[in-house]
Amino acid sequence: ALIGSNGSGKSTLLRALAGIYPLASGTLQVVGRIGTLLDISLGFETESTGRENIYYRGMAMGYSRRQIAKVEEEIVEFVDLGEFIDLPMRTYSAGMFVRLGFAVSTQFSPDILLVDEVFGAGDAAFARRALDRMARIVENSGIFVLVTHDLSLVRSFCGRVVWIERGVVRRDGPPDRTKRTRRGAA
Repeated sequence: ALIGSNGSGKSTLLRALAGIYPLASGTLQVVGRIGTLLDISLGFETESTGRENIYYRGMAMGYSRRQIAKVEEEIVEFVDLGEFIDLPMRTYSAGMFVRLGFAVSTQFSPDILLVDEVFGAGDAAFARRALDRMARIVENSGIFVLVTHDLSLVRSFCGRVVWIERGVVRRDGPPDRTKRTRRGAA
C-alpha cells in the first residue's frame, strides 16, 4: 500500500509504475503485465455502450478481440449493470464507471495490479465481489499496489506499506508498524 496525505506523491508514484509519467531521474523496471485502475474514465468512450467499451479498454490493455470475446459475458455478469451495459456510458453514474473499469482491468488477472483509491463508488454487493476478486489476484502471486486512505483495505490486502510525505518515503514496512508510527497518515 502507498499511504500519505493528499498531495504526498502516492498517485504520481503509481502512474510512474504504470509507465504513464516519465521519470525525471533514476530508473524503474517493471516485469509483468500491468493492470491499472487509476482513472475510471481512462480508455472509455462515453458515447459508446458499456459492452463496446469492454472491447475498447481490453484492447487498450493489449488484449485481442478474440481474447475479450471469450470473457465478455463474464465481465457483463460481474458488473451487473442490467440494461445499462447496452446504453451509452454517458448515462452511467460514477459507480457504474468504477464497476466496468474494475471488471475489465482485473478480468485477465494481471501480474501487477495498480489501484488508486477507486472503492468509494459502488454498492455493497459490488464492493464484496471486487474485494473477493482482488483477494484472488493477490493469492495468485500477483503484485497488488494500492493507494488508499482506507486502513482496513491495507490490513486486508497489503503486507507492506510505504508512507510517502512530499514525495519522500518516510516509512516502509509491515502495516501495523507503519500505522503506529504515523497515526492518520493513511
